[in-house]
Amino acid sequence: MRLFAIDTDNNITAFPAAEQIPEGQEHFASEKELAKLTANWPGDRLIQVWNGFAGVTPFDDLKPVKKFTDRKSAVARIWKAIQRLDAAPAREATTPAPQAADVAPKAKRSRKAAKAETAAPTAREGSKKAIVIDLLKRPKGATLKDIMAATDWQAHSVRGFISGAITKKMGLKVESFKQEDGQRGYRIAN
Repeated sequence: MRLFAIDTDNNITAFPAAEQIPEGQEHFASEKELAKLTANWPGDRLIQVWNGFAGVTPFDDLKPVKKFTDRKSAVARIWKAIQRLDAAPAREATTPAPQAADVAPKAKRSRKAAKAETAAPTAREGSKKAIVIDLLKRPKGATLKDIMAATDWQAHSVRGFISGAITKKMGLKVESFKQEDGQRGYRIAN
């Protein structure tokens, strides 16, 4: 069984068991020890170690990665690749793992700014959403026919809009009630 050492530049070297590992290098002899060693590493370092193997002889079949699904699978894949160093015929000197050219890191995507939780939901001035909200804010509310006439929508579209855009997305509470003339009315609850 051989010992493996990794330096700060992520160069992995295989040593015969009897040989001393230079100071400043972390060492391991099993997948379990490698997992323990890498437990506090940032995920980017695992990617750099893997990409150092990928595409270099005798690791021609390995492809560079941008991320791993999890730390456990990263360690398992790296350990499997390191075993090729151990399978190489024993030499007098140590066997360093070849290093591939650096892979450019993936550019970070900008993310949308989070909406303020306390901000009251609003609609763009003059939009159909604003028109419907204004109708629903009236003391007597609005009937399905009122909203259909104002927006030129069909009945099922109005009901879906009230349910989805106003109730679910905007978080407003809409009451449904029967008016004096028997028609169904809707209004925003205070």
